[in-house]
Amino acid sequence: MSKVEQMTMDEVFTKLRSLQEILSEKFEVEREMEEIPKILATRTELLNRMKKSYLEKTQEYETKGRYIEELRNKALEAERVREGFEQQMDMIQTQREYEALDKEIKDSGEKEQDLRRDLQREEQLLGEMKANLEKDETMISKQEEEVQKEQSRIKEAVAAKGKDLKALEKKERTITPGLDEEILFKFERIIKSKAGLGIVPIEHGVCSGCHMILAVQFVNDVRQGEGIMFCPYCSRILFHQSEDVEEHGEEEEEESSEVEEGESDSDSDTDIDTDSDSDDDGD
Repeated sequence: MSKVEQMTMDEVFTKLRSLQEILSEKFEVEREMEEIPKILATRTELLNRMKKSYLEKTQEYETKGRYIEELRNKALEAERVREGFEQQMDMIQTQREYEALDKEIKDSGEKEQDLRRDLQREEQLLGEMKANLEKDETMISKQEEEVQKEQSRIKEAVAAKGKDLKALEKKERTITPGLDEEILFKFERIIKSKAGLGIVPIEHGVCSGCHMILAVQFVNDVRQGEGIMFCPYCSRILFHQSEDVEEHGEEEEEESSEVEEGESDSDSDTDIDTDSDSDDDGD
């Protein structure tokens, strides 16, 4: 139990309830300010992955280009070799020399054709790679524009949230004077960890925050209001709610139940009347 002597306990509880609303909204604004940049981080990460992939594809494209150049040179060399063999045909004197030279011409010709087929296939792949790189360049350019737009939106959103935060902090400073600093520290931690509820009433011997049944003596101590009491189960600050408030809430619930029962009875009567009319029609 922690006593606050500067003001009455009713004043303390009133301040804490008002402060609870402000702190809940303040912490929500702070959470939103933390979440806002994460959207940009996701877009930036995507952009970086796209650039990395583009760089890898560019390297593959350049490697493919060098390989094609090698194939082209080999094909030209095979062509020169074949033509050289063909020129030697005019100097052939024996059948054996003719057969040997003819074989060289065929082999070099086949090699040349294989190289040219490979060259054609690789050039087609190179063209496809170039087209994909151009598509990636367009996508990267669009993504960079989106990131820039997102940066502007985030800057505006953070600025707006910052104004809201300052306004809430100003309200907070008007309420906190006179409250125990240790209590305030605990209260803030409770609100952060308990979904914005740091102070709740006891209802019929039950903590309305965690709905746990409290010891009778503990409830009596809270009712006396001699100091700030924390729920032994959820750590929220507890205060005694007047019986008039509780009874008013119960009356509203009873009235609501009576209305529902009345509507149910009315529906039943209507059903009976309908059945009776049906019987009369049958007669």
